[in-house]
Amino acid sequence: MSKVLISDTMDSIAENILTKNNIEVDVKTELSVNELIENIPLYEGLIVRSATKVTKEIIDNANNLKIIGRAGAGVDNIDLVSAKEKNIIVLNTPGGNTNATAEHALALLLSLSRKISKANTSTHKGEWAKKKLKGNEIKGKTIGIIGFGNVGKRFSEICYALGLKVLIVSKTFNNIKDQYPEYNISDLNTVLKEADIVSFHCKPNSDGSSIINEKELSLMKANALIINTARGNLVSEVDLCKAIKDKKISGAALDVFETEPAIENNLFGLENIILTPHIAASTSEAQIIVAEMIANQFVEYFLNKKVINAVN
Repeated sequence: MSKVLISDTMDSIAENILTKNNIEVDVKTELSVNELIENIPLYEGLIVRSATKVTKEIIDNANNLKIIGRAGAGVDNIDLVSAKEKNIIVLNTPGGNTNATAEHALALLLSLSRKISKANTSTHKGEWAKKKLKGNEIKGKTIGIIGFGNVGKRFSEICYALGLKVLIVSKTFNNIKDQYPEYNISDLNTVLKEADIVSFHCKPNSDGSSIINEKELSLMKANALIINTARGNLVSEVDLCKAIKDKKISGAALDVFETEPAIENNLFGLENIILTPHIAASTSEAQIIVAEMIANQFVEYFLNKKVINAVN
């Protein structure tokens, strides 16, 4: 009987599906790094979300591990090179949290545009700062969508429906442009100059460097907003901090950070910055979907030797 470890908290549907298919499952979500290294030789499969960092050291000690599953899309927390060297398959669940992430991006955009966070805090203090809280509508604005994967597509759809002009920056968009005549393809510099809102739904540069630095920020409108629910470090936090302080742009809303968990960060406490702790995909609905998806993919692998959604 195959044995799988679930090391991060997720919906119980994953454990139930595996068990029903005669796959032995241990759910241990509080393992320290050393405990995970010590226990990983016992398992043929490992399922994680984002909390577990599957490092080279863990993989090097995983003598029986055949497959790692990420209940979610991003696999930044898994050392793909080390996994490949040991012929360990890595799977993810693309699309499972698409709508959740897109809706969170919308929530951040609306909160930033209408000063919801500041309004909430000041009202709780009894300040009634009505005259200081004039916001902006998003209808009629231009938004640049950087990346046109599952989330980029869904967020573009939402923005267009709300009356925004949508510009797409994507290497692959030209191949499918006929399917989306309502959107315009553009290049990054043009979007930075023309867009009122720039939202990131892409992967980082291959070398891990930021896509947006001081030079790129200097191209943006003074009233522009940045939304990032994709990956930390797409926008340099140091340069973003300076741009906000110097009023080079109007504001930003981030769900992802260069270092997570973000216990300390130079963006903390700044005006017109909304920060959330990597929760864009954290809805009850999305967590059920990704847990079910990854469990079924493990069943297909262990029972039918079928690999679905491999990333390495």
